[in-house]
Amino acid sequence: MSKANSNRVVFTKEMRKDYTILAPMMLPIHFALVKNVVVNAGYNLEILTNDSRQVVEEGLKYVHNDTCYPALLVTGQMIDALNSGKYDLNKTALIMSQTGGGCRASNYIHLMRKAIAKAGYGHIPIISANLSGLEENPGFQITLPMIRKLVAALVYGDMLMLLSNQTRPYEIEKGSSDALVDRWIEKLTAQFDEGKGLDFGSMRGNLDAIVESFARVFIVKSPKVKVGIVGEIYVKYSALANNNLEKFLASQDCEVMVPGVLNFALFKVDNRIEDHKLYGGNMLKYSVVNVLMNLLLKMEKEFLGALKPYPQFVAPSSYYHLKSLVKDIIGYGSKMGEGWLLTAEMAELIESGYGNIVCAQPFGCLPNHIVGKGMIHSMRNIYGDDANIVAIDYDPSATKVNQENRIKLMLAVAKERISGNNIMSAAD
Repeated sequence: MSKANSNRVVFTKEMRKDYTILAPMMLPIHFALVKNVVVNAGYNLEILTNDSRQVVEEGLKYVHNDTCYPALLVTGQMIDALNSGKYDLNKTALIMSQTGGGCRASNYIHLMRKAIAKAGYGHIPIISANLSGLEENPGFQITLPMIRKLVAALVYGDMLMLLSNQTRPYEIEKGSSDALVDRWIEKLTAQFDEGKGLDFGSMRGNLDAIVESFARVFIVKSPKVKVGIVGEIYVKYSALANNNLEKFLASQDCEVMVPGVLNFALFKVDNRIEDHKLYGGNMLKYSVVNVLMNLLLKMEKEFLGALKPYPQFVAPSSYYHLKSLVKDIIGYGSKMGEGWLLTAEMAELIESGYGNIVCAQPFGCLPNHIVGKGMIHSMRNIYGDDANIVAIDYDPSATKVNQENRIKLMLAVAKERISGNNIMSAAD
């Protein structure tokens, strides 16, 4: 056992029976399904929603202020929850994903343990949720049935997020899209509990039904600024990290497009294939990765197939089309953080009519400054005025007012272009 792990508190089989496991929030729709999957597997999981300024203050108190903003926020959210008095601190555990990649994806679970101990909670176990054998916790096992349900939850979550974002701004009865999301979460959870909705046929049936149900939502289309959001994965999706960016854009009469998680999963698996092409490696691992890649591509096929009969919805690009968009712009070996995928998502959004883009990134996040802010000039050279991109840094000292003012400047340009297009249309 490494020195970093020698003093860690292990989550035991006995703890599983009556411990509450706290997890940070990132994707509300997806994580609602994920929570239900984990609870059905016999764990008492709670997704944290505390989001006051105190979360940031706790992070600053126990984590060095030069540390990655997502790491600071997640640690602060957990410490704030432990301080709240809501939990039995002798029967509480924390959980954090650990992927085996660079940056915080593997490393800040150790930082979190130091911070938790410094805050006086060193007896609380922090579970590493990983598939790479990085750490073992006898009381928490990710089984094959759980993996099947979790992957399905991400695909269904992507569809619900995509469709609700495209109907909510135009719905006649306010709240109808969100109510539909809640009904589908309940229905899919019931299916998961019975081991249903997981095979390709059932998945396609559910996806077809989800799209058809959103097509029945009564809407009135009106001109709106279409805004895409890209960036570091946590800041892109987490309302805590991006100061409720999606709500702010809705208040500015925008329609929002946020790329889904399935492409990120494909990107991560594809990286292993690219590594083999670039550096060689074990052929058995390469074969296993190819099988996984094909399974994810099959899910993508069902996802896009369900959207095809409904042209009123803007469907995401296929993964390989997405990848082709940056072939001559950035190398496929650029994979740290969100890697070339972030650049490709900007290109895809522009192609799809969502060229007004907020690139949300933690201040000082070197990988994302390179593949995000660093690629904006290339996007403008290729797409011209269609690439209306603003990079917004998020950190403890950045004020919400300044962030929103910068976004408003981007939106002002977009609204001028809408007005100009309307004048031209009238003249024609």
